[in-house]
Amino acid sequence: MSSNIHANHLSLDASSSSSSSSSSSSSSSSSSSSSVHEPKMDALIIPVTMEVPCDSRGQRMWWAFLASSMVTFFGGLFIILLWRTLKYLWTVCCHCGGKTKEAQKINNGSSQADGTLKPVDEKEEVVAAEVGWMTSVKDWAGVMISAQTLTGRVLVVLVFALSIGALVIYFIDSSNPIESCQNFYKDFTLQIDMAFNVFFLLYFGLRFIAANDKLWFWLEVNSVVDFFTVPPVFVSVYLNRSWLGLRFLRALRLIQFSEILQFLNILKTSNSIKLVNLLSIFISTWLTAAGFIHLVENSGDPWENFQNNQALTYWECVYLLMVTMSTVGYGDVYAKTTLGRLFMVFFILGGLAMFASYVPEIIELIGNRKKYGGSYSAVSGRKHIVVCGHITLESVSNFLKDFLHKDRDDVNVEIVFLHNISPNLELEALFKRHFTQVEFYQGSVLNPHDLARVKIESADACLILANKYCADPDAEDASNIMRVISIKNYHPKIRIITQMLQYHNKAHLLNIPSWNWKEGDDAICLAELKLGFIAQSCLAQGLSTMLANLFSMRSFIKIEEDTWQKYYLEGVSNEMYTEYLSSAFVGLSFPTVCELCFVKLKLLMIAIEYKSANRESRSRKRILINPGNHLKIQEGTLGFFIASDAKEVKRAFFYCKACHDDVTDPKRIKKCGCRRLEDEQPPTLSPKKKQRNGGMRNSPNSSPKLMRHDPLLIPGNDQIDNMDSNVKKYDSTGMFHWCAPKEIEKVILTRSEAAMTVLSGHVVVCIFGDVSSALIGLRNLVMPLRASNFHYHELKHIVFVGSIEYLKREWETLHNFPKVSILPGTPLSRADLRAVNINLCDMCVILSANQNNIDDTSLQDKECILASLNIKSMQFDDSIGVLQANSQGFTPPGMDRSSPDNSPVHGMLRQPSITTGVNIPIITELAKPGKLPLVSVNQEKNSGTHILMITELVNDTNVQFLDQDDDDDPDTELYLTQPFACGTAFAVSVLDSLMSATYFNDNILTLIRTLVTGGATPELEALIAEENALRGGYSTPQTLANRDRCRVAQLALLDGPFADLGDGGCYGDLFCKALKTYNMLCFGIYRLRDAHLSTPSQCTKRYVITNPPYEFELVPTDLIFCLMQFDHNAGQSRASLSHSSHSSQSSSKKSSSVHSIPSTANRPNRPKSRESRDKQNRKEMVYR
Repeated sequence: MSSNIHANHLSLDASSSSSSSSSSSSSSSSSSSSSVHEPKMDALIIPVTMEVPCDSRGQRMWWAFLASSMVTFFGGLFIILLWRTLKYLWTVCCHCGGKTKEAQKINNGSSQADGTLKPVDEKEEVVAAEVGWMTSVKDWAGVMISAQTLTGRVLVVLVFALSIGALVIYFIDSSNPIESCQNFYKDFTLQIDMAFNVFFLLYFGLRFIAANDKLWFWLEVNSVVDFFTVPPVFVSVYLNRSWLGLRFLRALRLIQFSEILQFLNILKTSNSIKLVNLLSIFISTWLTAAGFIHLVENSGDPWENFQNNQALTYWECVYLLMVTMSTVGYGDVYAKTTLGRLFMVFFILGGLAMFASYVPEIIELIGNRKKYGGSYSAVSGRKHIVVCGHITLESVSNFLKDFLHKDRDDVNVEIVFLHNISPNLELEALFKRHFTQVEFYQGSVLNPHDLARVKIESADACLILANKYCADPDAEDASNIMRVISIKNYHPKIRIITQMLQYHNKAHLLNIPSWNWKEGDDAICLAELKLGFIAQSCLAQGLSTMLANLFSMRSFIKIEEDTWQKYYLEGVSNEMYTEYLSSAFVGLSFPTVCELCFVKLKLLMIAIEYKSANRESRSRKRILINPGNHLKIQEGTLGFFIASDAKEVKRAFFYCKACHDDVTDPKRIKKCGCRRLEDEQPPTLSPKKKQRNGGMRNSPNSSPKLMRHDPLLIPGNDQIDNMDSNVKKYDSTGMFHWCAPKEIEKVILTRSEAAMTVLSGHVVVCIFGDVSSALIGLRNLVMPLRASNFHYHELKHIVFVGSIEYLKREWETLHNFPKVSILPGTPLSRADLRAVNINLCDMCVILSANQNNIDDTSLQDKECILASLNIKSMQFDDSIGVLQANSQGFTPPGMDRSSPDNSPVHGMLRQPSITTGVNIPIITELAKPGKLPLVSVNQEKNSGTHILMITELVNDTNVQFLDQDDDDDPDTELYLTQPFACGTAFAVSVLDSLMSATYFNDNILTLIRTLVTGGATPELEALIAEENALRGGYSTPQTLANRDRCRVAQLALLDGPFADLGDGGCYGDLFCKALKTYNMLCFGIYRLRDAHLSTPSQCTKRYVITNPPYEFELVPTDLIFCLMQFDHNAGQSRASLSHSSHSSQSSSKKSSSVHSIPSTANRPNRPKSRESRDKQNRKEMVYR
């Protein structure tokens, strides 16, 4: 109030009171004058106004306010104790009386009548009714204050808010004198405070009713606060005066601040709750102690007649308490009263302890707050994905390099990384470089709160990365499966793409109810794809490199020099894309559209997504790779293209025959406004193109069958047919060759047995592992080599060389595949390698199942590197095994196709510089008419460096140790190194690009999986998950139809109808001729490394050229990657196309290596090898 005057400066106005005498007035004036000049007052004077009837004699009434609180507290405490005492005495008396009555009942027995018990029962019913009523009221009050209901939560929050409001009123009134006269009807703050305290009184009653132990409730902190704040307000109204008193105790309500925030579901983490608790306790104690100092210092000591007081504001007391707790003590403000100093003595002990313990902990909690602990704010019109799992600098940099590649068409996706460990400085710098598209949040996908922070429910997909270098792959897979479960449990509709290390762990994903591969969920199994890539390299070396480069985003690196890197990098810049075909292609056959795209649009289409008309089919949409000329393009067909960027692929969508038929520059093919005609005739090439294509007369719809007209082999086919009809079986899906389960003892070869078998044209798998090694899933390596689109006699024999303990653990998944043998030993033993005729194998695969937990990453691949160098250093300078086998009446398997009888060129020494996609045996054959063929060793090819092999690496940088004669820099990226470009090395890291490729187009993963696994389908995976093995099935038309699918092969240009194009011809002419004539789709070249040199070279290394242009010049030694149709007639004759699955011939041989079309050249002296072939066939039957 404006009329209130501070007691330290002004006295009571004598003229304002009519009853005051002149003497008293002068006395009062003198007192006032002395109080102005002296720092201490003689007495505290209560100011009054004319409107308020107040005691004009200056009498203090603080004791009345304090007495109201003390009487309330001690009176209530006395009543509670008295009630407990009486209740205890009553209980004791009743207990004694009960015992007396019980004794009387025992003595009287049944003498008591029923009527004597009836009044007792009536009393018990009355007591029970009373107890029931009291219990109901008590339960209702408990619910009201427990915040279990919405009403209770509102009430608790309201009480806290009003307590803070009362504390604010105290802060306002603290600027007034400690005690002053006030009119309740005119003082607005007093009215508000009165209303608050009435509410507190009602809430106190609820708490009292709900309390189980009334004594402990009476002594609670909140109850004490109410005792010393509520009654004085009512006294203030009665006395028309106000005493600041102990109203500062309302600050103790701040202790409940964390509870209130928890009720409101604001605080959820333990650290946040602890931080708020510490802060609320510290601040409430600080403010409460400051209020007590403010009271005693402004009032003075009672025994000193309140004359030793000093004028301190409340905020000066707050400052005093802070410098006291922190032991700074500047001395500018200090306590003068005895009560104040006594309080400071005790407070400094507790306050210092609290300051020393609470403040560091508060700072630690604030400092330890997650730097990346916020929440993601979705941007309107922009999608985001969540990436979690194994988040490291290497994994993130590889992912971002591919995901944000410039060749991708407008990537408007924000990447949100979620990991429970904060990033290191290097990773943090990487995030900052991509801050416009990348955000990082610290948390775990196993925590629903963290999933909510990254807005997983609105994310376009969730990608889970795996640690490819972990010591326990099964544990890593289990972690990723748990992440999938947690994410799917939080939001079942989210699309998840996860990396898996082990193939057998993919089955666990099928147990998740919301996992649905049809909705985009995908598991990229690194072991499955890695071994699938390696298996395809056994059929066509270099294919693993080509496929790995196709789904990896690489920028074009232009090299002016005419080196092998120039042509390799031109192919590396190609990627795989999908685009819907224009309606101008509807009704045309696949080869026709494929040729038009390649010639006119400069696009290579390798597959389409075909919609089956059969509605009962499980999967109406199927991806068909080079389906042939029997299939017509439908409206809205999705095509799979190989191109350098996404913009080029748009030509297939924009192409219009009416507008673009005469356009020669493919860059001018853009969207036109004309109406696309649906009934178009098949487009024909211009006369210029016809002439360029060599004037092929064959129509695409009249593809000739590959005629087998070898008179030597046809009479001997009865034996093969019988073998096929008795042995060859397929699994229940018809996708793979199958045989009855075999015991491992039946396929184990000793070293002498392996040497006597004289293996040739086979696959040697060198595997490092022991009984404790993690299983790598060799089934994924064998399945592509046992695909049903190979005929039985085309299957390569597989020989495993390694620890028998490890192979026994893998055998359960391999015992259903034919033509599999095991040689117990070690790949580092040259005797074991010679026993399996490694120099005659089509491919040597080096794998390791050992998880090397070595700090030095260079030593992680030590076993594979040592095995590779060991094989390359071997010398094969004796022909005892081959000559002995021949003298015993049989030749090594596969040698029959490389004998002089089948070669159009006899007596020619095979050049070591010419290799094929299959093994070139390190021998030469000289044909001498009238005599048995003489097998001698080629002295120029007697080194293990000419053995075709592919080595699996864990660490990319270790690729530098595989080739000692290359000039690769140790810091060179893997795809730029010579071993990788040549297809002799494969690292699992190249599969990282599949994550982003699958996100942008899930069909890419399906296509890659179809190419490398030999035909694995989700249905087959579900079957393997049930039985962990392939199940045999009868050959039905439906299952046999699954054999009719495309496979990858290599086509040699040395001989056959393509020989004329091999010497200076154009790749485009070869492409069109192979497509029109044989439905073969060419997509790359496997060229000798030094083929571009004008001088002859002895180097036999080759490199991969992906999708060369039309004008690319061919050389005779080129091998062409092609997609070949399944040939039903190949099973009737072994004199068909000589392909990589069963060919084994010399490097300069002009008959083809992989798929050479039979020529009409004379082949004299064929009967000379007939006898040896028949003997070898009998040997093969015994061996198999």
